[in-house]
Amino acid sequence: MSCTIHWLGVGLSSTSGIRYLARHGHKMTIWNRSLEKAKDTIRALGIKADVRALTDPALSDTLEAGDILVSMLPAPLHPHYAGLCLDKGAHFVSSSYIAPEMRALDGAAREQGLSFVNEVGLDPGLDHLLAHLLVEEAKADIEDHADNRFSFRSYCGGFPKVANDFRYKFSWSPLGVLKALTSPAQWIEGGNACQSRGPWEALKQVPIGAGGETFEAYPNRDSLPFLGQYLFPKSWQIEEFVRGTLRLDGWAKAWQPLFDEVGQLKGDEGLTRMEAIAIELQKKYSYDEGEPDRVVLSVTLEVTREGKTIWHREYALDAAGNDKGQAMARLVSLPVALAVEGVKAGDLPTGVSAAPHDRHTIEGWLSALESMGERFEKTDHLA
Repeated sequence: MSCTIHWLGVGLSSTSGIRYLARHGHKMTIWNRSLEKAKDTIRALGIKADVRALTDPALSDTLEAGDILVSMLPAPLHPHYAGLCLDKGAHFVSSSYIAPEMRALDGAAREQGLSFVNEVGLDPGLDHLLAHLLVEEAKADIEDHADNRFSFRSYCGGFPKVANDFRYKFSWSPLGVLKALTSPAQWIEGGNACQSRGPWEALKQVPIGAGGETFEAYPNRDSLPFLGQYLFPKSWQIEEFVRGTLRLDGWAKAWQPLFDEVGQLKGDEGLTRMEAIAIELQKKYSYDEGEPDRVVLSVTLEVTREGKTIWHREYALDAAGNDKGQAMARLVSLPVALAVEGVKAGDLPTGVSAAPHDRHTIEGWLSALESMGERFEKTDHLA
């Protein structure tokens, strides 16, 4: 497929993906609200690309049938640009969760043979790939038995490589982080659906990886729809199913004053106060120039029968910022770039979809990431 890739947004989470696609010879146009910031970013990356100021009229005039639009802008803007893609006959890629407004475009995209691929970043994205691998392996290995109980745990988080007193630094909008703290969550624990109004209601300590380093974790969003997305057989008895956020040990204690205040904020007045808090946090806890971050991702599936573990595997990733960029930037935008290549090659489905679930594509993406220095550790906890 001969096309132009239109990449919208040059924030931190975009740089590695832009560099990858440019260096692999893809024709690209980079769009950003601030033209000077975009030019500075492209110059720093050491690549050549067509850089333009992002306005709807300019983009509409340039976007052509068969092109691929990548939106790395705030998630609420994705449906708007996906709608433009429908009008122009172009494909769409983002790293964000599929919102109802995006899902509503599925039929129209299918009719036009267009791929609208979402959830192909880090989380959501790489976590989906690893979950699909575990489910497929479990289906192949485990004999059906009425007493089997399945526990699935997927945790991901980003934080400073060298911990600070706050146990966190911001690689994206502090306001977004604060809003996420007040979002309700739902998961399965002890075989029952559980709900929380904030992390302070469901925080627990979890060991991650073969070394068993302890982190703090809490459920994120509504985990239950992912039972279907991960193709869990309906016959499986679910003991635990949670997708959650990972934080450094000691995070909850450091953030307790924030919990106390943010948990009480309501309405427009509360949002105004939250915005003010976000500005303060941005000033105090942003990454310094060249300061390395750290990203940890762990996806596990454990099967017990009559109280005894009979199968327990984990995929984990522990990455840090390096001369190729911050870990968060690499692990969000490189999978996006691989999805763009998948769309261009015609390997991904039409309609609105999330990260791929077939082993061939997953292994291809993981192999490509490993060739770029990202390492995935697989542990059989019963070996």
